Amino acid sequence: MAQDHLAASSPLAEHTRLAAFAGEWDGEEVVFPSRWTAGGPATSHVVARMDLNGFYLIQDAIQMRDGKQIFATHGLFTYDREDRTYKLFWYDSLGYTPPSPASGGWVGKTLTLVRGSLRGNARHVYEIIDDNSYSLKIQFSPDAEGWADVLTGVYRRIH
Repeated sequence: MAQDHLAASSPLAEHTRLAAFAGEWDGEEVVFPSRWTAGGPATSHVVARMDLNGFYLIQDAIQMRDGKQIFATHGLFTYDREDRTYKLFWYDSLGYTPPSPASGGWVGKTLTLVRGSLRGNARHVYEIIDDNSYSLKIQFSPDAEGWADVLTGVYRRIH
């Protein structure tokens, strides 16, 4: 009998670990001055869910400053069984198409993902504080050595 090539395998523990970020969150952020925007405080509302048979965390965020939406993101997180790294496919309202996903892994309670493009390198550092909060630091570097903060935030689960 022919094997069903469309039959889904089960998510691994590595996929399930991403569920720590699933839910609805409110964030207090600091945006650092950059070539993209002026610095200052911001808030974000984040909605994330595990989907597609548990293989992906799909995250949408809306950032507000001075009562106006100024930035939005759509992230797709997964674990790549082939190269054994986590992947982040990141899209935002700046409109750049990433040439490839960010890649990385966990060290303790911290998930670090790095991606490069012709504009430079971005590093996303997610740290689980507890079951109801996490922090995020997004950094930029032209050479992947000297990192400058672009955004820092702490996000609290909405119950």
